[in-house]
Amino acid sequence: MNSALIASIGIGWLLLAYFVYGRFIERRLMRPDDSRKTPAHRLRDGVDFYPARPLVLFGHHFASIAGAGPILGPVIAVAAFGYGFSMLWILVGVVFVGAVHDYTTAMLSVRNDGKSIPDIAGKMVGSPARLLFQIFVWITLVFVIAVFAIAAKKTLMGDPRVVIPAFGLIPLAMVFGWLTNRLRMPLWIATVIALGLLCGLFYGGMSAPVTIHQLTGDQLEKFGSGVIQIAAFPEETASQIWIGVLMIYGLVAAVLPVWLLLQPRDYIGYWILAFGMVAGFVGLFVTHHTISAPFFTGVVSSKGPIWPMLFIMIACGAVSGFHSLVSSGTTSKQLDRESHAKPVAFGGMITEGALALLALLAVSAGLSWGGGEAEGSARTFQAFMHAGAADPIGAFAAGFGAFTEPFLGASIGVLVGVTMINAFVLTTLDTSVRLARFITVETAGPYVKPLANRYLSTLVVVLAAYALAATGSVWSLWKMFGASNQLVAALAMLVVTIYLLKKKRPTVFTLAPAIFMLVTTCGALIWQGYGYLTAEEPNYTLAVASLVLLALAIFVGINGFLSLARNRSSAAADHS
Repeated sequence: MNSALIASIGIGWLLLAYFVYGRFIERRLMRPDDSRKTPAHRLRDGVDFYPARPLVLFGHHFASIAGAGPILGPVIAVAAFGYGFSMLWILVGVVFVGAVHDYTTAMLSVRNDGKSIPDIAGKMVGSPARLLFQIFVWITLVFVIAVFAIAAKKTLMGDPRVVIPAFGLIPLAMVFGWLTNRLRMPLWIATVIALGLLCGLFYGGMSAPVTIHQLTGDQLEKFGSGVIQIAAFPEETASQIWIGVLMIYGLVAAVLPVWLLLQPRDYIGYWILAFGMVAGFVGLFVTHHTISAPFFTGVVSSKGPIWPMLFIMIACGAVSGFHSLVSSGTTSKQLDRESHAKPVAFGGMITEGALALLALLAVSAGLSWGGGEAEGSARTFQAFMHAGAADPIGAFAAGFGAFTEPFLGASIGVLVGVTMINAFVLTTLDTSVRLARFITVETAGPYVKPLANRYLSTLVVVLAAYALAATGSVWSLWKMFGASNQLVAALAMLVVTIYLLKKKRPTVFTLAPAIFMLVTTCGALIWQGYGYLTAEEPNYTLAVASLVLLALAIFVGINGFLSLARNRSSAAADHS
């Protein structure tokens, strides 16, 4: 199968979905009204509530929801089940589940003073379910912060060339924010200047890698004589220092005004991924490699049965509960007009679906799946995904390099592919800290007054995440993130459905996806819990975690459906 043909069909489908189905969902379900002031204006405080221009907000939203997720999931799914059903879930899921989920949760938050979905759940489902939902989301966000801090630390230590671009982007973004929000410099002029300086940062990073730990001889040879050795700490000490630095960054970034760092940093960073996506698809159409991956490998793989596990593996790119936290956390507080929600949230998710499609085709067509090259070749998929040393990021980067080789060269193409992923690690980190701060204030603020303070509530979040990241204990429970993430998506859509029912609007477009994701998540938790208990070396910690999540899903689900039934009965009585 020609990869260019598949890409053409996929992109055409996503564009059609945005303009047709997106418009349908917008008009029938949420009915935006630009005469109504958004929370960004009504509650403007210059810190969290601050109206952003649509393109800037799109950059923030997309940078926060994208990154490694829509790349890693498809690569792993192709290895487990083949490209056929993986691609089908991306193209169908992103339209009828993911984009609807992101858009409706953003709009529901806008209609409720910018509150988060877990907080809004109190009105729709009831206080006990709300409290459980909030605690569960808070714990999930702390895990996300810890894991992304570890991922960022590994990047900074593994490739010192990214240190200058990663940290240089922070003051660059702050200057950009000041120029566009205080001095009112035209956005296009500020963008051109910022991108030029960003290129300078990348050049500086390539010329002068920065490290605080002792490099090996091979590393010194790889990075050249320009390495700046600030210190020569042992690797473990350097690791702890980097985690501490990243947590301090997250703490500061989460309390600064969004216009000063969050908005401009994500907007500038978005252009990195935009360039990568354009280069990847252009290269794909130029090379039009034939897909060599199997269409379907079987109903059951080493990862489990295709249902429910495929729908847990591919989250970002199809549907992800984390997106509802971004939509109702930061995005809803920066929306200038209600009509901007569709291009930002619905459009952002459709764009992420395109990124997931690119990742899938990069490893399905950009790499050889046997017979094309010698075993162990860098272009052979098995060379990256062999048992015990799976490297999905390396697989994507190599496939991306194969697409862009005609005009970037293979080595530069691989570097661009890796940079696309690494560019958003810090973005997800600081956005997650801010989101966790919101949940802390909403949950504990009314009862513990000091936690209503944004500085103290952020410090609590960062300390909890640091404890997990520094000790490494986060990994023992991280395997549960996939299922817990999709559980958030199911519960968020259930909350939206109850809102729509109260407004006497169609509910099938959110209720059907909510039921599917709730049943799928419960199926995954049962499968995972059974696997942990029956393994040769049973993991009782993960088995208990699976049961706890399953109980939460059932409890909140029952409360949600009871609320639906009550509201349906009330609506019927009013109609009669």
